[in-house]
Amino acid sequence: MYHSKIAGLGYYVPSNVVTNDDLSKIMDTNDEWIQERTGIQERRHIIRGEDTTTSMGVKAAKIAIERSGVAKEDIDFVVFATLSPDYYFPGPGVLVQRDLGLRTVGALDVRNQCSGFVYAISVADQYIKTGMYKNILVIGSEVHSTGLDMTTRGRGVSVIFGDGAGAAVLSREEDLTKGILSTHLHSEGQHAEELALQAPGMGARWVTDIIADNDPNDESYYPYMNGQFVFKNAVVRFAEVINEGLEANGLQVSDIDMLIPHQANLRISQFIQNKFKLSDDQVHNNIQKYGNTTAASIPIALTEAWEQGKIKSGDTVVLAAFGSGFTWASAIIKW
Repeated sequence: MYHSKIAGLGYYVPSNVVTNDDLSKIMDTNDEWIQERTGIQERRHIIRGEDTTTSMGVKAAKIAIERSGVAKEDIDFVVFATLSPDYYFPGPGVLVQRDLGLRTVGALDVRNQCSGFVYAISVADQYIKTGMYKNILVIGSEVHSTGLDMTTRGRGVSVIFGDGAGAAVLSREEDLTKGILSTHLHSEGQHAEELALQAPGMGARWVTDIIADNDPNDESYYPYMNGQFVFKNAVVRFAEVINEGLEANGLQVSDIDMLIPHQANLRISQFIQNKFKLSDDQVHNNIQKYGNTTAASIPIALTEAWEQGKIKSGDTVVLAAFGSGFTWASAIIKW
């Protein structure tokens, strides 16, 4: 039995910065309203024709691979987390295998939205723990901007999300006191429709139905979020899954050197920080700059924190996420 460690990290965000003031020019909103509710000041949106979910993932992956010191020929498997694939099928994992010029390794797509990267890390961790694979590329990448209702009607959701990608190379670690100590995954499908994009879908409204209805008031193909309900569940599940990880490893809250929460809403992150009495130096948030990038938010924030020297060898790092599904997850890592 082995542990897995994060050997390399990378992230990429589009160059196109969209501020709250920019959004106020196309919908009835303003900087104060957005910051008060979400903490977001700006986000990145792709420029069509320049970036896709896959291409951003590839750019982040190249950085992570280079930093890991692992040759791309030694990558054994790819796990790609996203809710916004380039194509309905195939998924972006195989496109990454192609675009990076990897061997004909396996490629797996994870559809767990905001907790997708932690789920993907957990999957990769199991493969490495069992000895099946030695080096696995894990990516979280999202393009939200092209699928949002960028009008006043959609402002409750559209002001929150941004585009970007993050990646990690997981490698075998023989020292069982280091690396990923444990991961913890949960779901509650009872609330699936409280944060969802239901069309087009094979089970209900497909593209042909949307075209046939030709209804300008149809919102089924835009994301829906019951914001207050999601917030109330998030703060409970975040705390539960963090505590679960700490208890599984005999750790206390005081042992946390760095918490990387999914960047859903700055108010959620601040609630959890206050609940656990963590200092600003123990939590890394960047939603102010990038918005909610769903499966990309944790790897972007984790990479940024590492680049800024906030994570050092021997640190206990906690990743935690909650989102659509509902799904929630945590990972406890000894750096």
